[in-house]
Amino acid sequence: MMQSKANFYQQEVVQLLKQVIEPTLNNDIVSLGMVRNLRIVDDYIYLRLYIGSHQHHLQPEIQSKLSSLSWCKKTYIQICTIPGVKTTLAVSSGKGGVGKSTTAVNLAAALKLQGAKVGLLDADVYGPNLPQMLGLGQADIQVINTPTGDKFLPLEAQGIKLMSVGLLAEANRPLAWRGPVLHKIITQFLQDVEWGELDYLLIDLPPGTGDAQITIIQESPICGVILVTTPQQVALADVRRNIYMFRQVGVPVLGIVENMSYLICGDCGSRTYIFGSGGGEQLAAELQAPLLGQIPIDKRICSGGDTGNLIAVSEHTSLAREVFIEIAIALNTTFSTANKLNQSV
Repeated sequence: MMQSKANFYQQEVVQLLKQVIEPTLNNDIVSLGMVRNLRIVDDYIYLRLYIGSHQHHLQPEIQSKLSSLSWCKKTYIQICTIPGVKTTLAVSSGKGGVGKSTTAVNLAAALKLQGAKVGLLDADVYGPNLPQMLGLGQADIQVINTPTGDKFLPLEAQGIKLMSVGLLAEANRPLAWRGPVLHKIITQFLQDVEWGELDYLLIDLPPGTGDAQITIIQESPICGVILVTTPQQVALADVRRNIYMFRQVGVPVLGIVENMSYLICGDCGSRTYIFGSGGGEQLAAELQAPLLGQIPIDKRICSGGDTGNLIAVSEHTSLAREVFIEIAIALNTTFSTANKLNQSV
């Protein structure tokens, strides 16, 4: 009987929370994965609210909605946010080698071209390559004192702020960290970086569905994930497992980026689908999520990543560059209401 009553209360709370709409994405805060760790204990409601820096108005709305519950003595809301960061997006893949980090850094550069303030959190603990892709060598991380305690100061390159786990390791040494140490490092990077004011923070996740990925997803206010895949079926199978992980915690999938989609003949311009075709479209249809872009194979993407000369900003005649810009415009259009509101304050 007690369990039945608790379940009824839980359902009642969830239905009220679904009436709170996030205006930028025009969806309710439950469907957007913003409400987590909901618990009801002795007629008290406890929940975590994962939000961006422009969304604090949601807290009083939630309190107002739940105040209608006659049985509830008090609602406790724990705000989980990254100070100064409006929109946090994850870039993820089911397997390594599909160009996830390359996509993340070029999307960051393309968003910067749209006039956005952008940060990159390189949380790929097994292959942190973003410093090299931005043209940064080995650099010491500075720690500064702030009113809220000591904070890491991110590096900056090409107008993009960067924090990377690779900056903590010795050059050419493996990052052989066990679970508890890994958890502590990731949590610190989410909570103790002085980003300043950012429109977007892109988190480059490790590939797969392990401890590191789950920790980042559970501890950060990610409002959506971009999934990177290649056209072949084996890559799609791994992405499906990734999708299940995100759905378990309620993080929405914003769309699919298909990398290495085709090779363009330099002489005739025809397309050769080296890894097959239609994989990204198939996945997008399954997910009912948009196919954000199909990035062709281009040796300048690789060479640009090696030298810090990103194709998104350096090759003005490149089709790959155009695709990255189109994806950035689509993302910026989705979140522009929040950015404009925040800029006008």
